Amino acid sequence: MTKEILNPSTIVSMPAAYSQAVKVGNTIYISGQVAWDKEGKVVGGGDCRAQAEKAYENMGEVLKAAGANFRDVVKLNVYFVNPDDMTKVRGVREKYFGDNVPANTTVVVQRLARPELLLEIEAVAVVQ
Repeated sequence: MTKEILNPSTIVSMPAAYSQAVKVGNTIYISGQVAWDKEGKVVGGGDCRAQAEKAYENMGEVLKAAGANFRDVVKLNVYFVNPDDMTKVRGVREKYFGDNVPANTTVVVQRLARPELLLEIEAVAVVQ
C-alpha cells in the first residue's frame, strides 16, 4: 500500500513540521486545520465562527488535493479553547457537511499552537 504526503499549495505549508495530510490507500488522515491564511496569519481573531469557516475552507483544499470532498469525511476531532464556542460553529459545520454527519469527538483544551487560535479541526476521510 502506498503512502502519499499531501501539502496543497493553496494553503499554508509547514513541510518541516508536518504534512497537511497523508493518504494511505483510500484513507486520508488530515492534520488539524486552523484559521491560517496562506502566509500563516490567523484569520478571524477573536471570532470562533470566522475561524471555523477558515479551518473548514483549508480542510476543503486538503480534501480536494486528495481527490476527495466533505462527503468522504467519516471522522472529525474538534478542539475548542472555549466550550461556549461549540454552539456558535454548529451552523458552519452544517454548511460544509449538510446531512453527511461524520463521527465526531469534541475536546476542550487550555490552548492551541498560537494563543489567538480558538479551534482546530482534524479529520479522517475515505474515498471509494
